[in-house]
Amino acid sequence: MAKDASFDIVSNVDMQEVKNGVNQAVKEIESRFDFKGSKSSIELKEGEIVLVGDDEYKLGAVNDILQSKLIKRGISPKSLQYGKMEPAAAGTVRQTVKLVQGIDQDNAKKIVKLIKDSKIKVQAAIQGDQVRVSGKNRDDLQAIIQMLKNSDFPIDLQFTNYRS
Repeated sequence: MAKDASFDIVSNVDMQEVKNGVNQAVKEIESRFDFKGSKSSIELKEGEIVLVGDDEYKLGAVNDILQSKLIKRGISPKSLQYGKMEPAAAGTVRQTVKLVQGIDQDNAKKIVKLIKDSKIKVQAAIQGDQVRVSGKNRDDLQAIIQMLKNSDFPIDLQFTNYRS
């Protein structure tokens, strides 16, 4: 059993599920009575979602609808990064929501530090926008996964490529 077991820690968003969630949210906005005659909308662009509402209250309602549809489709709210609310054309307000893909360097360093501080005998290495964890004992890897699931990171983490 000299061979190392390993897994990757990633933060990816399934764009097909995002597209489906956005489409469902648009349908709900078009059919809801409180949005009749409203200029509210949701638009999916390259790696971001643009929310438009008549005012801050309507924009909040649009955001709530979008979040509920995305959560039902398995997209974590941690995968959404909200921009500032800004005035738009015809007296409306707009907000851009960026979809977080990959683990940025700061969070990758925090993950590696947390793994090293745990004193579990595994190695963690940053590889681009993911972190690879390897070790001789599979139980140690399971303990790392459980520890990371229980810790509160500002991004959504998935564990892939589990090899033993």
